[in-house]
Amino acid sequence: MNIGLLLLRAVIGLTLAAHGSQKLFGWFGGPGLEKAGAGMQKMGFGSRAALLAGLAETGGGLFLALGLATPAAAAVCFAVMLVAGASVHFKNGFFLAKSGYEFNLVLGIPALSVAFTGPGSLSIDALLGLDRAGAFWGLAALLVGLAGAGVQLALRKTAPAAQPAAAGTSPQKATA
Repeated sequence: MNIGLLLLRAVIGLTLAAHGSQKLFGWFGGPGLEKAGAGMQKMGFGSRAALLAGLAETGGGLFLALGLATPAAAAVCFAVMLVAGASVHFKNGFFLAKSGYEFNLVLGIPALSVAFTGPGSLSIDALLGLDRAGAFWGLAALLVGLAGAGVQLALRKTAPAAQPAAAGTSPQKATA
């Protein structure tokens, strides 16, 4: 079981960290902070949203992978995936091929699940003697994640309605 939890934490956490590194540093073919910030601004978030999302994904993902402050890491990972899914992808349906919320769901819910199960004995939390697992910690991570996502979504400004394209031009599509 502990090896399974390590594999789960490593895959989910490092995937989120890589995803955040695309925003923060432009690594792995990502847009970098300036372009990600411009994209987030078009989606109705402030210009600093890319920095916050990138830090949440990278930091939360690394902490989750290491099994460090696991309930907090799980809450952060869940929250950032919930915001992305709710603000950008849900309207497109489930599948990633159509920019749906599949990716957000497959990363966010397993991250949250680790708060319920705990990180296992192969974690920094275990090395430090921290036993933060079970229904209380899972529900706490869920509530903190929902609250954090709710604040971000409440602060989001509604993106302006798309204007009809002038004759001979094509409308530009915002990407997330």
